[in-house]
Amino acid sequence: MKLLTLNFLTCARKTCKTQPAAFPLHPREAELEIVETEFNLQFLVNILPRVEWEALRTICQELGLPALPESMPTPEDLVQPPAPGQGGDGKEEEEEGGEVSTQTAIDLHRVLLETTIANGKLLCGACGHEYAIKEGIANFLLPSHMV
Repeated sequence: MKLLTLNFLTCARKTCKTQPAAFPLHPREAELEIVETEFNLQFLVNILPRVEWEALRTICQELGLPALPESMPTPEDLVQPPAPGQGGDGKEEEEEGGEVSTQTAIDLHRVLLETTIANGKLLCGACGHEYAIKEGIANFLLPSHMV
């Protein structure tokens, strides 16, 4: 389960839907994996406005990942124009339009799209229910007494 997915999930219980503590779900006993994917700057620029930044920062902190900036980066923070006559130093990702991605964009790509939870649990902050994650798939089926 990609960390990006956690930014769009809440507890499945109806009573939790209106409670702010039900979002984000908090990872517990998480086994993280890095699954490398092709860098896609356009996707980052398009998805960033839809990301709940404080929730993402909380999840990263709980998982022990490097801290994200306090404020959400703007699309301009993700791209730097290439210097005329200069080649990259090999660390940046170059897009088709000649734009060079900043380290911030590369780090966000790593956190949102390449960091996955292979096994663990997701805990609702409102009701305390735990959802199991096995082989990267979260089980959101509730027992009949909780529906």
